[in-house]
Amino acid sequence: MNIYVSNLSFAVKDEDLREFFAEYGEVSSAKVITDKMTNRSRGFAFVEMPDDNAAQKAIQGLDGAVVDGRSIKVNIARPKEKNNNNRSFSSNRW
Repeated sequence: MNIYVSNLSFAVKDEDLREFFAEYGEVSSAKVITDKMTNRSRGFAFVEMPDDNAAQKAIQGLDGAVVDGRSIKVNIARPKEKNNNNRSFSSNRW
């Protein structure tokens, strides 16, 4: 199961996330998302856990937990929406 974690402190690293979630079961991956230009954390992450039951327990156990002084939000990750580039523009704008 893919898990979305938000409101993270900028100090939280991939290894930290892995440790938090490992208490609930096996963690396949843990990735803090960083800004491509500055390489600084964007304050959210994704964690992948192969066991759905363990993932649900991690979500329940960690949602609202205080990590590095911040109350984190933990949810099931939603699939990325496709970008719809078929916008119509009014000819008056150009």
